[in-house]
Amino acid sequence: MAKPKIEPRLPKGMRDTLPPQMIRREYVFSIVREVFHLYGFEPLQTPVLELRETLMGKYGEDAEKLIFNAQHPGGKEELALRYDLTVPLARVVAQYPNEIVLPFKRYQISPVWRAERPQKGRYREFYQCDADIAGAPNMSADAEIVGVVITTLRRLGFANFTVKLNNRKLLTAIGQYAGVDGEPLSQLYRSIDKYDKVGADGVRAELAERGLPADVSEKIMALILLEGSDEEKLDVLTRTMGHLPAAEAAITELRELLGYLDASGLPRQHYAFDFTMVRGLGYYTGPIFEAVAHDAGMGSIMGGGRYDELIGLFKGENIPTVGMAFGIERIIDLMETFNLYPPELGGTNTQVLVTVFSPETRRAASALAAELRAGGVRTELYVQDRKLGAQIGYADKKGIALVALMGEDEIASGMVKLKRLSDGHEVTVARGDAADVARGLLKR
Repeated sequence: MAKPKIEPRLPKGMRDTLPPQMIRREYVFSIVREVFHLYGFEPLQTPVLELRETLMGKYGEDAEKLIFNAQHPGGKEELALRYDLTVPLARVVAQYPNEIVLPFKRYQISPVWRAERPQKGRYREFYQCDADIAGAPNMSADAEIVGVVITTLRRLGFANFTVKLNNRKLLTAIGQYAGVDGEPLSQLYRSIDKYDKVGADGVRAELAERGLPADVSEKIMALILLEGSDEEKLDVLTRTMGHLPAAEAAITELRELLGYLDASGLPRQHYAFDFTMVRGLGYYTGPIFEAVAHDAGMGSIMGGGRYDELIGLFKGENIPTVGMAFGIERIIDLMETFNLYPPELGGTNTQVLVTVFSPETRRAASALAAELRAGGVRTELYVQDRKLGAQIGYADKKGIALVALMGEDEIASGMVKLKRLSDGHEVTVARGDAADVARGLLKR
């Protein structure tokens, strides 16, 4: 009796990535990795599973509802799939004090898991590309992180984007200035964080629903919606509430950050203050960052900030740290939307297909494939027994640029014919020259 057919399908929010898409993803990862190296960051890898106690209590109640438990039968440890790469970094810094030298500049490109509602640009399994600096007490480190973001997005081809800058201390000070503190302050964060979705009137309405008097609400709105240059906004904040310790600290940090960003020569059009930007995670303690691509029709494509107390939860002493994570899945989607991939980036890595005329010529074809590979040409040997036309059709369908043709006559004379499929151009060359000629044909 035949076994019942198993329907091939995926869990919601998960996806397969086939080779043409993987090639494009790897292109994006290569640019990101290149910029990380340019700024002096080193690679780190952490396990997909963490102890549940490692993750819980670090992100905030709303975020922690999205953490996947990961138990196995008979398992005694309570485990969970990592929610991000930041908390694992904090654990690593605390766990290896003798191996890690501060400042510790690390990056990690790895998948994470969240039980989110699947939608465009948002998945339950997705990659994060993080860069963090542990042991970084001054704002030059924050400017380095912003520099990584701007440099990466520009190298990927994005032109119309902004890195929004704010400071958690400033948000606290605005609440205190308006007379909001304690638990109502955390609720204030949540209301302001919805600004991009509901606008100013929507935030006012939500603050009213939370019981804030209209005059208190307007004091808050007046400050988070300040207009003018970034320097002018800081001047207004200084005059208005610079006497508050939290405000004084925040304004000082933001002024220093602006100074380092100016010194770095980064284009000013790519960063600006936005006091409505909150960042939802609970561990941020200072400057926060968020990048948006304009006309993209989706949310942020990068988030990060300073979290000076997170490592202390594991180590017992605080280590000032700042970092960021690209929303790499959204970036990859937008690369497609905005047609930012290089035109030469096709649906395959293979440059040449070595065809096989007959079973008798297969050994010589195998040798030719090896010779092309030794010459640095990415080569596939056709491994099925099909007619030559079908083999060329296979190469054309996959987007392979060249085919190598070598029948018995070519084998006997030590020659090989190379054909470029885009225009049908053919050339017959000595086998010893095939790799050099193939590279030349690929460049045209």
